[in-house]
Amino acid sequence: MLDTMEPAMKGDHQHKMNKYACGCAIVASMISIIFGYDTGVMSGAMIFIKEDLKINDTQVEVLAGILNLCAFVGSLLAGRTSDWIGRRYTIVVASFIFLVGAVLMGYAPTYAILMTGRCIAGIGVGFALLLAPVYSAEISSPSYRGLLMSLPELCISLGILLGYISNYFFSHLSLTLGWRMMLGVAGIPSLALMAGILKMPESPRWLVMQGRVGEAKKVLLLVSNTKEEAKYRLQDIKMAAGIDASCTDDVVKIPDDKKGGKGVWKEILKPSPPVRWILLACIGIHFFEHATGIEAVVLYSPRIFKKAGVIDKHKLLLATIGVGLTKITCILVATFMLDRAGRRRLLLTSVGGMIVALAILGFSLTIAEHSKEQILWALCLSIVATYTFVAFFSIGLGPITWVYSSEIFPLRLRAQGASLGVAVNRLTNAGISMSFLSLSNAITIGGSFFLFSDVAIVAWCFFFFLCPETKGKNLEDIEELFTRKSSSADIELKTKAELSSS
Repeated sequence: MLDTMEPAMKGDHQHKMNKYACGCAIVASMISIIFGYDTGVMSGAMIFIKEDLKINDTQVEVLAGILNLCAFVGSLLAGRTSDWIGRRYTIVVASFIFLVGAVLMGYAPTYAILMTGRCIAGIGVGFALLLAPVYSAEISSPSYRGLLMSLPELCISLGILLGYISNYFFSHLSLTLGWRMMLGVAGIPSLALMAGILKMPESPRWLVMQGRVGEAKKVLLLVSNTKEEAKYRLQDIKMAAGIDASCTDDVVKIPDDKKGGKGVWKEILKPSPPVRWILLACIGIHFFEHATGIEAVVLYSPRIFKKAGVIDKHKLLLATIGVGLTKITCILVATFMLDRAGRRRLLLTSVGGMIVALAILGFSLTIAEHSKEQILWALCLSIVATYTFVAFFSIGLGPITWVYSSEIFPLRLRAQGASLGVAVNRLTNAGISMSFLSLSNAITIGGSFFLFSDVAIVAWCFFFFLCPETKGKNLEDIEELFTRKSSSADIELKTKAELSSS
């Protein structure tokens, strides 16, 4: 970190939340509510879609997973698009895509049209998962960046909960109308977001990347607590973009190798050692977020509870609402802990708890499935283990995946590097959501969760050895953490020294 940064880092203003920056992050994160709703509502809607459209389990799996396959395409498009037209206008594009998808799913007279709407919504998901955390990262100060960057995951959980609640209330309508209402109402927040996002400023880091330094300075004055803080943040961003920190021009020419989107894929495909480590950490954390089974629980929780012994449809949907409540409560707790406890500590604690909860869930479901009569303790243990798994996931791995992968890339690589992580995330999600029913039929539902527990053990080891702490670091300084010259102990000591001096 530059010596010139020290005066700014010592001031109390660095630890205060800027209300304008917080407001911008909240609005940007609203797109994640739409994605979360689309995920959560499908878990209950599938029960009624299967009955109304007479589709089989394979078609149900495809319907559940196609959203994520299309999100894979959307995430790859989003990185280049956001470097081209900016973060803000790309969110507008994503909102419009969500709107079209919701209208088609709400109309859906046939399975083919339903799938078309789901595919279009999936492309919007790919945009949303990249843009909300990247935008939040680029307007935040280091002292509260974790909080603002975890808002998208909080909003996803809120959307999932709203989807579960929608399942319960619309399930009382007629069979043909109920599930269509569940899916179609997602178009309403899309319209609201398209209007709200245009009143937000563009990312200052994207503006500098385009050479529009004067505009970036104005935005930084809005999202910083003092002029001094804005000045030092601008200096760091300018240096990362290849601009002399002493340059006072409002418009400058950016070197081609520093421009976002130009030559980025070449650098990603032939990375330097630090960038290779960053890519490994990003891809790994996105892979393990879903390979540990969260999508199986969120999307198929009615089936899990049915296997445990809950038969009535309305009771199944009520039990599923408990999953949503647990998820949003624990992510809310994590939101305020990220900048205090740190990413690494929460991540390891989270995955450790998930390992135990998954093993218990596998055991209880195995007992329930192989018993000829309903066993009350196995039913209760299955529900408790499910909620516990969701709770541990939500205090760490869930929000930290998006925070961590969006902050570790250098400025020039951030949008497209993060989009690669999101692409892996969506492919893994699709693999789990489209294979869980087949997997549980092949090795039993209890065996599936024992398998997820084994994957979680591998994930814990991966995070322990390959993910250094990033708490309190400027985005422009994080690349230094991913060098073999610095041991984990040195990195931890350096971080503690910086935090104590601030």
